[in-house]
Order: sequence, then C-alpha cells, then structure tokens
Amino acid sequence: MLTKNKNVLDWVDKMVALTKPDEVVWIDGSDEQLEQIRAKSVASGEMQALNQEKLPGCYLHRTAINDVARVEHRTFICSRKEEDAGPTNNWWNPTEAYAELSKLFDGCMKGRTMYVIPYSMGPIGSEFSKVGVELTDSTYVVLNMDIMTRMGKQAFDHLGDESNDFVRGLHSKAQLDEEKRYICHFPEDNTIWSINSGYGGNVLLGKKCFALRIASYQGKNEGWMAEHMLILGIENPQGEVKYIAAAFPSACGKTNLAMLIPPQLYRDKGYKVWCVGDDIAWLRIGPDGRLWAINPENGFFGVAPGTSEKSNPNALASTRQGTIFTNVVQNLDDNTVWWEGLDKNPPKNALNWKGEKWDPASGEKGAHPNSRFTAPAKNCPCISPEFNNPQGVPISAIIFGGRRAKTAPLVYQSFDWNHGVFVGSIMASETTAAATGKVGVVRRDPMAMLPFCGYHMGDYFAHWIEMGKKLGDKAPKIFNTNWFRTDEEGHFIWPGFGDNMRVLMWILGRCEGTVDAVETPIGYEPKPEDINVEGLDIDTEVVKGLLDVDKALWKEEAAGIREFYGKFGDKLPQELKDQLAGLEKRLG
Repeated sequence: MLTKNKNVLDWVDKMVALTKPDEVVWIDGSDEQLEQIRAKSVASGEMQALNQEKLPGCYLHRTAINDVARVEHRTFICSRKEEDAGPTNNWWNPTEAYAELSKLFDGCMKGRTMYVIPYSMGPIGSEFSKVGVELTDSTYVVLNMDIMTRMGKQAFDHLGDESNDFVRGLHSKAQLDEEKRYICHFPEDNTIWSINSGYGGNVLLGKKCFALRIASYQGKNEGWMAEHMLILGIENPQGEVKYIAAAFPSACGKTNLAMLIPPQLYRDKGYKVWCVGDDIAWLRIGPDGRLWAINPENGFFGVAPGTSEKSNPNALASTRQGTIFTNVVQNLDDNTVWWEGLDKNPPKNALNWKGEKWDPASGEKGAHPNSRFTAPAKNCPCISPEFNNPQGVPISAIIFGGRRAKTAPLVYQSFDWNHGVFVGSIMASETTAAATGKVGVVRRDPMAMLPFCGYHMGDYFAHWIEMGKKLGDKAPKIFNTNWFRTDEEGHFIWPGFGDNMRVLMWILGRCEGTVDAVETPIGYEPKPEDINVEGLDIDTEVVKGLLDVDKALWKEEAAGIREFYGKFGDKLPQELKDQLAGLEKRLG
C-alpha cells in the first residue's frame, strides 16, 4: 500500500468489489514500474514502440474506430438539483446515474488488472494543487497520466493520511460500446465515472473532467477559478517577465500562442516568450491581492494535424522523446510517425490511423483529424523557469478571443472588470467549412468554457463578478483579440502566429500605462500607429481597417447576445444585463 489514508483505502475496496478485477496494482510512479507497464502494453498490442533512435521513449497507440474524440452528448453533470447543472450541460439525476452505471461497472474488470493511480494536479506541495485517484483497467491511461500529471506516491504524500479532499475517478474500457459510453461528473461527491471509452479526452480523468468540470465547481465554493486558459510570460530585455492568461475556443491558435516565437525584431532586442501552460489555468488571489496562476498539468495533450516546423516548432520539439502518439500515420520504412500538415512528404510505405495500409495518393487522410500527441512539458524549448513554482505566476492581463471574419476587431480592451466579464461571456467563433456544412454560423462559447463548466453558467458568470470585487484595483486588465479577420476574398489579413506578439506588446503597454487608447462603443482600442508593423507587408492603414468597429454588425451582434443570454433566465447576473444595455445604448 502506498497510503494509510482510510478514505482512499475504503473507496478503493468498494470499487474493487464492484468491478471485480483479477489483480490490483498501485502505481508508485517509479521508472522501474513504468517500464514494466510499457512492456506489458506493447505485449498486449495496446501500444507499439516506435524507432527508439529517432524517437526515444515514444510509442504509438490506436483507439477503437468508434472512439476518437470527446463525446459531449454522453457527458453529464450529475448534480443533485437539475438547475445546478444549468441549461448548457446534460444533467442526470445522481441516484439514477450511479444505479445505471453500477450495472455497467459490475464485474467489468474480470480477467483484467485494476491500476490505482494517485496523481497531483499542480506542483507537489503547492497550495493551489489538488489530488486525484484514478482507477482504470487501461495501461494507456496509466502511461498518459504519467506524462500529464505528477503521478505516484508523491501525490499521496501531498494528500496526507487524514484528508478526504481528493477526486475519485473510476474508468473502465469495458466493451468500448459507444451506445453505453458515459462520462459522468458528480460535483458534490468529488467523483468522476467514465466507461466504454479509451480515448484520452474521456479517460484521462485529470484533464478536462477534473481540472475543469470538477475544479470549476470546487473553485466556486472555495473562492478560486479553474479556467480553460493558456499561460505565457513575456520577458523584456531588462529581464522582467509579465504573464498573460488567454482563453480561446478550439481551432483558434491557443497552443501556437502559448508557445509563441517572437518576431525577429523583438528577438534582436532580447525579448523572450515563456510557456507556462497551453490549456488550463487555476487562478487564486495571492497574499499580495493580485491574481496568481498555475498550470495544473504536467504535459501537453495536443492535436497533431497541422503541427509543423513552420506552425509551431516548439510543440513539435516537445514530441521528440517520451511522447505517446494516438491515431497518427505509422511510417513503416523507419517506424516513425506522420500526420497531415507535418510536411509535404507523406510516407509511401505506411499504415493509417486505423492500422490499414495507406496510400497518400488515395485522397483519404492518413491521420485522424483529432489525432493526438501526449508530450512532457519539460521537453518544450520555451517552457517557463516558473513552470513548477508552487506560488504560480502573477497575471497582468486576461485575453478572450474567437474566430470572427468581420465583427470583432484585432484587439480591444474592456472598460473595467465587469465589462471584461461581459466580453468573455459573449465570446464566439464562426464555424469554418471544416467544422460543419454551414460556414459563418456564430457559436457562443463563454470564456471557452461551454463544454467544461461543471455547474450553471449563470452562477459561473456571477463567480467571475465576485472575484472582481475581491481583486478590486489589483485585477488584471481584460482584452479581446481576433486574429481571423478576412478580406473580401476570404483571406486572413493579419499574419498571425509569432506576429501576434505585436498585439501582446500593446496589451502589456496598457497594463503598464505606457500606451494610449481610443474609446469606441465596444471598448478601448489601440491607435493604429501603436501596433508595431515594422517588417510586415501591411501598413498603418491596414491596421486601421483591422480595428474598424462596424456599428450595424455590432447591433446584430447585440441582438444575438440578448437571445443567448435568454438561456440563463434569472440566473444571469444583473451586471451582465446592464453591460448589454450599455453596449446597445453606445451603439445608438
């Protein structure tokens, strides 16, 4: 036994009695034990070792063909009262959910091994950090959790022998039956049950399940925040670092921004960018009254397609060792991996993500569009020196953003904290052809938390407003960015990628009070000449266009916001109703 904690031991005993595994293995996190599990995983065909000279410590995994992504329609918040789950979550009565799921879990691990995985979300010993225990019958889960969390005996040491404050996670691949696939969260019980899936997003229970859905509920009750945000630091030539947290819906360049490489003109002056996290931030008010953040994760669970030396060299470098690749192409000539967008040379002798012989000339994609890499954060060339700091890092600015062709300008600043909460709550992206048949449909995704908020979103907005009251004049400034404005032909006008730093520099200037702004009906905007375009083939006139606020479009937007807000009924905070009325008034 790795722990004397009676709360843990009693719960594990109960789950063993339910699932009836042949063997129970407690994961201590030692290299020796992990090597044995890797060998077992390869022997069972769960994983394949890749070319250990070119990709040391790297493995390939293929999921079941019916099990390739998060399943939002099978994901439930099982709060005791339906209204606590709110209109944007699927609710299931917890008594019914436990009864129904217990039938599926009953005896599901017969003939299998149950692994008991203790893990810490956040650095060991940090007051930010929380412990979880995941029980699983999947070696793939064990090996991914080793990369994504601080796993092993050290997590039990952090928990101590008396505490009951740990998240109970139960997972079984069971039969991988998609009709009986459930990912259920019981926020009041600190519990997650996941069955009939083997895909990372549904089964690495420390990730979205704990770090966002359960943690957002914990944060509301305990006075902190769990957010779907990257954290990056910008170091100036004097060696001072300022930190930014940013939330974007998927397909909006979040990982690229988190690992941004500064344009040449900033590199020459000595600027550096540091990645603290690419996906999740836990934020608390520090002893100095400011907002501080940690990345609770220890690795990156990134989308492979489109990751390249050009788009994100730092992410690609992170995958060169100790990485698990899921549902990518296997190059049989040298036993390495490939995916669409990696380079222009697809392998001629290869297996696709299903493990079938693949011909690049067939027109069929070799890697699944949602294929993944699980890579250790320590591999990232720009990982922040503060990555493991138990105190976290102080946040100067919060950025929200989406993908809008015409409406949202390149960047604007909220008038104050409550207006910033409004700006986050109306966040939206337009669908691209890749996502659905319809292009340009506005999808609202407040704070990029729509699929991940573990309770009523109206209460979530109220929690943001409450945090602002506590922070007072020490609150970070809040901004909105849009890298995706298009010209009449549908081409992006702003170059994006590393050049987004030019916008971040204006944002930091605003935080430091060193740069001016112009008031518009939607917020404060830069003067066009205050965005540095040196070395780009766009001029101040183009920037002026990127900052244009079209009142007619924004009146349509306000009508869309009013309709969206209708969902939240009397749970919508009065402060947000007032913000919307203020916007409508300013638009005339």
